[in-house]
Amino acid sequence: MELGRIDDARRIYHLPFNDLVFRAQQVHRENFDPNAIQMSRLLSIKTGGCAEDCGYCSQSAHYQTGLKASKLMEVQRVLSEAQQAKKGGATRYCMGAAWRNPKDRDMDALVAMVEGVRALGMETCMTLGMLTPEQSVRLADAGLDYYNHNVDTSERYYSEIITTRTFEDRLETLANVRDAGIKVCAGGILGMGETVEDRISMLVTLANLPSPPESVPINMLIPIPGSKLENAAPVDPIDFVRTIALARILMPKSHVRLSAGRTEMSDEMQALCFFAGANSIFVGETLLTADNPGEDHDLALFRRLGLKPLELELGQ
Repeated sequence: MELGRIDDARRIYHLPFNDLVFRAQQVHRENFDPNAIQMSRLLSIKTGGCAEDCGYCSQSAHYQTGLKASKLMEVQRVLSEAQQAKKGGATRYCMGAAWRNPKDRDMDALVAMVEGVRALGMETCMTLGMLTPEQSVRLADAGLDYYNHNVDTSERYYSEIITTRTFEDRLETLANVRDAGIKVCAGGILGMGETVEDRISMLVTLANLPSPPESVPINMLIPIPGSKLENAAPVDPIDFVRTIALARILMPKSHVRLSAGRTEMSDEMQALCFFAGANSIFVGETLLTADNPGEDHDLALFRRLGLKPLELELGQ
């Protein structure tokens, strides 16, 4: 990580708020339609029982969160859910499994899910934990568009949140996915007790990857009762918007996504995030196992702000 880049990012983050958001909006307009928002839908295809000890997660087997573990969902049910998501306006369908890594016996079903969702005319995304190079290639051959694997926080703070795998493990999976030709979706979570410096460092790490992630989800922690972070203090809304703005400036061509935590954000806070360069959201009433604003609320907010769903052009 280049010290000069950290210094530059720190200076940008601490600009007067109006100057920071104005600069982020300028960068956004140079690269995107400023009034178009990508709409994605996320489905948990295998819930709970995960061997990882991620301190924020309701699905970790290390914590008593009350979530019952389930087996991998049947392919046809996943495709039926995807069809409903498409009718609701989603153009990207994300499928998440609570695994440390997928087993080879699961790969046939995962490939069928990717192929089936692609056949519906939607972009595909999966988050399955760590991937080997061979698994990455197989998913790429099936037509997987995006792979989500968040770095979560800075390298410095990472071991405070997760001990069952390392920050370097995260980067290795991202490299495997990228080498296979799959686009990368990688971001982090705010509100886990990290410092502002950790947030800046996380974004600089992502921006300095060989290719920045095409999608950068920025999550606001939802404290899960029973998890390690159940008593975490909430994020300051202005700090959250500053982080969105810095992500937009450091990664001008990436989709910056408002992900988990939107149920706790006011419409005004979300509007500021859109102005600061966020241009993607998850739609639907659930986000894996957490609550999410429903489509009706999102569309009402879009109407108030003059925003529109991004039209999908597969293959571009």
